[in-house]
Amino acid sequence: MLAAGGVAAGALPGNASAQEGTMEIETLIDENPGAPGWRRFTVGDAVVVQILDGIRPGEGPFPTFGENQSAEAVGDLMAANGLPRDRFVNFFQPTLIELGDQLVLIDTGMGEGGRANGMGLLLQRMGAAGYAPEDVDIVVLTHLHGDHIGGLMEGGSPAFPNARYAIGEQELAFWTSDEAMAGASSGNAKMVVQMVVPLRERATMLKDGDEVLPGLTARAAFGHTPGMLAFELRSGERRMMFMADTFSQFVVSFQHPEWHVRFDMDKQAAVATRQRFAEMLAGENILFAGYHLPFPAVGSVLRDGEAYRFLPEAYATLL
Repeated sequence: MLAAGGVAAGALPGNASAQEGTMEIETLIDENPGAPGWRRFTVGDAVVVQILDGIRPGEGPFPTFGENQSAEAVGDLMAANGLPRDRFVNFFQPTLIELGDQLVLIDTGMGEGGRANGMGLLLQRMGAAGYAPEDVDIVVLTHLHGDHIGGLMEGGSPAFPNARYAIGEQELAFWTSDEAMAGASSGNAKMVVQMVVPLRERATMLKDGDEVLPGLTARAAFGHTPGMLAFELRSGERRMMFMADTFSQFVVSFQHPEWHVRFDMDKQAAVATRQRFAEMLAGENILFAGYHLPFPAVGSVLRDGEAYRFLPEAYATLL
């Protein structure tokens, strides 16, 4: 039986149950918005699978996005892009990468703690895509906010029992510091102690420019958190960037990268990071994924005057 959280055990057509011999047959229906919730494509010789861990509709995007602006200004921007002025949806999307003989998982979603709200669907949707938790060779963490590390443990044990880990050295140092444990984000720091610290002996610490595996390299993306990393995939002649929370709203993050985001811990550093990566992605025409962008969260960046626009991937990855 697949895990709960948007999955119902539905009846067969006509609401009739059926038996074949002594084995009952049932149809499992994934009713979560965005179902089936995974998208597979290739980047060079690598296989990439975007997985929708869940969605969170709510009020916004102001003041989470455009915190230093007025609600009216943010609402006007949304309306100009054909979106509701004061309602939006946030998405949560880990990534699997088949790279050589290694299966890499980038971030882990909400895990058990999200299932009461229809999230934490990573393990279920990995299974639907043909992967078991035991298949994962390395778990790469972009940063240590709860919606990225919540799936590390399942029932008090590592959710990916055969995996080793790759974690930003600066990121882990901050979240285990006295400053973090006593500060405004102490709740997240305690979650890091619970979820990440027990895995430390199986982890490699990363700095900017370090290679996780041949073809997958860590890039500094500080600002959202003190040590957040992006990851650059190179395979054959192709490149792709996995940007975590650098670009978290597909309108505001690009059209106004200078606007502040509530959850960016260093607002000015985060602005500089957004602008730097937007210019690089647009200038070099690099495919990228953003953890919180609309599923499947893959696209490119276009220059638009002094700012940028997000162009969702349409079919290039199919060719």
